[in-house]
Amino acid sequence: MGIFSAIFGHTKLKTPDREQFFSIIGAAYNLEARTELRPTYKAGVVVNPVESSYFDSLDSEVRTLLEVSGRATGTRFELQDDEFGTRWIILDDPDFEDLVSLIHTITETIVDHGFADRLLAAVFGMEFQGRPAYWLYNYKAGRFYPFVPTASRERDYATEMRIGEIMREERIPVQRKLENWYALWGIPF
Repeated sequence: MGIFSAIFGHTKLKTPDREQFFSIIGAAYNLEARTELRPTYKAGVVVNPVESSYFDSLDSEVRTLLEVSGRATGTRFELQDDEFGTRWIILDDPDFEDLVSLIHTITETIVDHGFADRLLAAVFGMEFQGRPAYWLYNYKAGRFYPFVPTASRERDYATEMRIGEIMREERIPVQRKLENWYALWGIPF
């Protein structure tokens, strides 16, 4: 960590692997055609904000990016702070490829501003057998994993294992260590 990182509380990490990240586009279309797993066409990026003029500038730039992109693609967005102090950038678009592309662009913008360490996860809403499920992308690991919460704030591990196997069959880079499949409670979509 350099002196500026120590002062401003952020570090410059590498951008997520583009090819691996975009692998979910083809996989989602394939899975929708052959399984009961389908996208809900909602996605988000969750970040841990920091009080700084640099982060305020980033926040403004992300809003502008979302407004411009929304006019071009029709993607709707919302920024929302949750009870855990994290900020959600929530996207809604009937085109899954647009969702993935915009999530990646938002991520690149955050990384370019030196706040990569503030990225917690990208989240893609899915439905599996009529129940909510999610694909989570852990930026630090550069891998996806499934998350299936239940109504009682527990996890359906059996379904997560099953979805994880389906994701691997589609060559999505899935986090191998199950202990790194972290729960993400309070997903707002």
